[in-house]
Amino acid sequence: MQSLSHRNYNLGSLSIYFAVFALVMTPFTVSAQNAEEIGFQIAMEARQKQYGFVNYTASLTMILRNKQGKESSRKVRLKVLEVEEDGDRSLFVFDEPRDVKGTAFLVHAHKFEPDDQWLYLPALKRVKRISSSKQSGSFMGSEFAYEDLGAVEIEKYTHKFLRDEPCGDLQCAVLERVPVSADSGYSRHLVWYDREELRVQQVHFFDRRNAHLKTMTLENYEKYLNNFWQASKIMMVNHLTGKSTDMLWSDLEFKTDLDESNFTQTAIKRIR
Repeated sequence: MQSLSHRNYNLGSLSIYFAVFALVMTPFTVSAQNAEEIGFQIAMEARQKQYGFVNYTASLTMILRNKQGKESSRKVRLKVLEVEEDGDRSLFVFDEPRDVKGTAFLVHAHKFEPDDQWLYLPALKRVKRISSSKQSGSFMGSEFAYEDLGAVEIEKYTHKFLRDEPCGDLQCAVLERVPVSADSGYSRHLVWYDREELRVQQVHFFDRRNAHLKTMTLENYEKYLNNFWQASKIMMVNHLTGKSTDMLWSDLEFKTDLDESNFTQTAIKRIR
């Protein structure tokens, strides 16, 4: 298996966790119903671990690599706002290279409905809405799709525990995650959560024909505010095209002065 490492999500009571852990350590006794219950519980605990960050900003470097290995890079500013009772707000602003400078991508994630997404194109001075049926498309020429960039809300998927297995130096629970929306570009995901902290280590994405389309690997996790884990390197490999994109994270700052006014269609037109 490939070396593993994405961003985590979850918490929950210790008694529930150890009860679930005892069940999954004997997978041959797990029924289909139990597999779904255990899978949901693991996904829920992982998501709950990420609650309470309030907001953060970060610098991203995207390295796009073609099939021949030729590279190009993009510098991006990221702002994220936690929203109670709904999905997070995210804003990506491109600073380099010059031909994409000022381009902004805004996401209002939701728990039960398709995410709202908008792309601001400075050359046209207009905001373009990304419909849910188009969110499987490539994000700014990278191997990340638009739908890969919203918050992973557990209500948008069914979850099933498959097995426990080693993942690098860690022990991981492997879950199958199936999108509820028919507009998703994926038929299913396989997700590796490490048992130690429930951080996502790797995700396999399968296209609508159930072929293994892409693999996302997360590495070099760092802990912030003594509570929140974030991978400093996220790699997406497209097995169909041979292309890949690395996303390098740096300069994370939590609990800044961001609020909802920073995450509107009007606000992204004024981004500098």
